[in-house]
Amino acid sequence: MGLITAQGKQPLFSFGVVSDVQYADIPDGRSFLGVPRYYRHSILVLERAVQRWNSLQHLSFAVNFGDIVDGFCPKDQSLDSVKKVASKFEEFNGSVYHMIGNHCLYNLSRETLLPLLKIPSNDGCAYYDFSPIPGYRLVVLDGYDISAIGWPEDHPKSMEAMRILKEKNPNSDKNSPVGLEDLERRFLMFNGGVGKEQLKWLDHALQNATDKKQKVIICCHLPLDPGASSSEALLWNYNEVMDIIHKYKCVKACFGGHEHKGGYSIDSHGVHHRVLEAALECPPYSDAFGYIDVYDDRISLVGTGRMKSTDMVFDS
Repeated sequence: MGLITAQGKQPLFSFGVVSDVQYADIPDGRSFLGVPRYYRHSILVLERAVQRWNSLQHLSFAVNFGDIVDGFCPKDQSLDSVKKVASKFEEFNGSVYHMIGNHCLYNLSRETLLPLLKIPSNDGCAYYDFSPIPGYRLVVLDGYDISAIGWPEDHPKSMEAMRILKEKNPNSDKNSPVGLEDLERRFLMFNGGVGKEQLKWLDHALQNATDKKQKVIICCHLPLDPGASSSEALLWNYNEVMDIIHKYKCVKACFGGHEHKGGYSIDSHGVHHRVLEAALECPPYSDAFGYIDVYDDRISLVGTGRMKSTDMVFDS
């Protein structure tokens, strides 16, 4: 399938994307796997992203795929660091839509975080949807709805998450995948799941989109397809979410973050999955951000630097 060029064809709408800024005012470090992380540089990547988005002048909005600050950010600096990064996003000449990542929750409680990032909240949950134009809808999922981080320890969602981790992961360190096989390696504490209420809400949203003849783009910090991500980064119940998505024909693409190296796949139902490369892992003077041009028959990610451009053509 060759790339179809959009000669003379205007996108229906376009929006900026960036993921995993994970800013912290600390020296560079490394991930658990030894990959270099540039904590102070990442905010410069974001600054350049916003400058680029503004210069394009055709972007309607931008989406941040979560993990705005890093878990190693000193806790007495968490609030100021989140505010600092959020203010960089505010310099964009349009709306910015945020979602929650695990590193956000290491730093601040949901009740502090959600208003700061202007995330519409339903009972502390951070899932919502919006239609930039009548023919399209973006659905933003809360991948840490069921999670051992972000809720008080005695909260039912936190208790359910601990029950799942105890059942699925025998290690005393629940962030360790040692001994877990294949897809079971996703049952780690830094991942999470989508709860029953949110699953119902998603089903309803997709039915509603189908009735309105809308195409849908799903956004979630955690990846939803094993073909686009390592097992260790997947949403705990990605299969339940995808079962709902596959009931309908309206969902064309799922975008995520969390897996810093990025990824791309097309699943068995023709849904495109694109996991975005992390801003955090850009060495000085390199970048990872982009924008998405949305058409009737495809979605084109135009990447800068380490974020690879991807043309996603829909099944006819």
